[in-house]
Amino acid sequence: MPLQSGSRLGPYELTAPLGAGGMGEVWRARDTKLDREVALKFLPASLAQGATHNVRRTMKLFLGKPQQRLGELGNHKPAEMSHP
Repeated sequence: MPLQSGSRLGPYELTAPLGAGGMGEVWRARDTKLDREVALKFLPASLAQGATHNVRRTMKLFLGKPQQRLGELGNHKPAEMSHP
């Protein structure tokens, strides 16, 4: 399903594309639960397969450093998007 402004993915509403390349697409979005702007990166299927491992590794690195402040770091499963 192609991404487009106004699409929703969980609590996020896509507002505008920020960039695209070989590593995927980055979109500006609105977190409707926390009422804030966020950036979401969508990986192509070929890269997404190892993403869970990479996110867990990154979280361990960040969580081991108390001076780091993380707003949110996680790996979200693909979900069905709704269109306005």
